[in-house]
Amino acid sequence: MQNLKLPITISPLRSAQRRLVCEGVFKLSEMTRLLAACESTSEYAQVSVKFDVDERGLTVISGNASALVALTCQRCNEPYEQLLEVEFTFSPAKNAEAAEKIPSYYDVIELDENGEVNLRELVEEELILTIPLIPRHELEDCSADADSVWGELPEELEKPNPFDVLKQLK
Repeated sequence: MQNLKLPITISPLRSAQRRLVCEGVFKLSEMTRLLAACESTSEYAQVSVKFDVDERGLTVISGNASALVALTCQRCNEPYEQLLEVEFTFSPAKNAEAAEKIPSYYDVIELDENGEVNLRELVEEELILTIPLIPRHELEDCSADADSVWGELPEELEKPNPFDVLKQLK
């Protein structure tokens, strides 16, 4: 696939009328919030976006994106590569009132003052949401022990079992 640069902002209403399909890339170096959450990244995020109108007459933006990033394993503290993949489906809204009328099976995205959507920010936010809460290698690839204990655990105190009294009743 050719690395065609995608437009940063696009009008979803006009694109949906033309049933536009966009396939291309965004430079990850321009996604500053994603860069802040990762050690390093590949050069591009692969993106495919389709604009359409559903049976209710709503504009729909659907697609997928993927990017290879390096994260720090929280088990062994070593960097590892993670492929972030996401699928999304949005319906644009002009304001909060219009957003309330959009069915719950679509995520809502607000249009800017020009009636456009920032496609790069949309993809960046979706990729950020796919970063694991606790990044770590697969267990077999991690250099840390799987059953490692961090810090000292207090010794368990011997407490009498409250049900021992019932044994005496026999």
